[in-house]
Amino acid sequence: MNEPAVAQIKNNQLPVAPSAEGGDAVKFIGHVLGKAVNVRASDIHIRVKNHPIFRVDGTLRPMREYPVLSAQDMENLARKLMKPRHWEIFERDYQVDISIGIQNVGRVRVNIYYQRGTIAMALRVIHSKIPSPEELKLPAAIRDFVRFERGLVLLTGATGSGKSTTIATLINEINFNYAKHIITIEDPIEYIFKEQRCIISQRELGVDATTFPMAMTAALREDPDVILLGEMREIQTIETALTAAETGHLVFSTLHAPATAETITRMISTFPPDAQPTVRSKLAQNLRAVVAQRLLPRVGGKGRVVACEIMTVSPRVQELVLDPLRVKDIADLVKKEATVEGMLSFDQHLLELVKSGEISEEMALQNASSATDLKLKLDGF
Repeated sequence: MNEPAVAQIKNNQLPVAPSAEGGDAVKFIGHVLGKAVNVRASDIHIRVKNHPIFRVDGTLRPMREYPVLSAQDMENLARKLMKPRHWEIFERDYQVDISIGIQNVGRVRVNIYYQRGTIAMALRVIHSKIPSPEELKLPAAIRDFVRFERGLVLLTGATGSGKSTTIATLINEINFNYAKHIITIEDPIEYIFKEQRCIISQRELGVDATTFPMAMTAALREDPDVILLGEMREIQTIETALTAAETGHLVFSTLHAPATAETITRMISTFPPDAQPTVRSKLAQNLRAVVAQRLLPRVGGKGRVVACEIMTVSPRVQELVLDPLRVKDIADLVKKEATVEGMLSFDQHLLELVKSGEISEEMALQNASSATDLKLKLDGF
């Protein structure tokens, strides 16, 4: 995005609705994004007949100081944000993902789509500074993942749970501490990495590659040590990621699943029944760890903190992955984290967060896998 948008961020005068000429569109989106950064909003929703709506610490808040937008306003705004190739995709698919960079603010991931026949947008604010593991207060077991030489590490959770930020933090730790070649394959690119000890090749679908599977296949011929795959979406991508891990690469990726054990089931069930035994074998041999995470409000409304469940793949977990009748036992194994190095259940981490004053007891119980058991632990039993 160009300079007028950046300048407008610092201007107290609110911009008018986006015009057909586009100048006001640039000022409008620049001002909205500047406001979002100032109030630490994670997401922005812009829709017809609505004020822009921010998600701050997980709660939606309408920004009534901005004008209500018309259908024409939204089209003007969409056309200004999109390049011609994006508009072609949008007209064909009725939705498109793009990313834009704003000086002194960071990057913004934008999904532009139709709802009830009108254009709408969902924007995710991605700050330019990649946080450290200490700033995110990540458990020590997650920080140790950067030491892996090979294998597959998965981050799971709902949309907006901070998966991309956690992975970016780990990639940046590798960047600062090891001399390796890192390839990222994203749709679109979110965090921009500044090379330190590593060389980093960032590829964006639609700009540098056509599909995840093709980019993953090509990555194996590009001398990588570490591969960041934005999301596992289809069978071919999962197969290639497992092959990459099997052939000596460290692969980070994300998947939508509510807990670590369910991640295993979800990956295997993506494949047809006759292929599942092979997938089980590859997962058992190459999966190193799964982290399921949620973002919870901090005490006092001062931002959010990540709550994690961690499953490291021990020989016992490998046995359970291989047996289709016993995959469900993985969840019970994670709960017994005290006996297995590197494991951490959601409830144990919630207990630690309450004791450290990060979250309230009420918030912990609302998000517990077993509120009764957690309550007993909180009461000292």
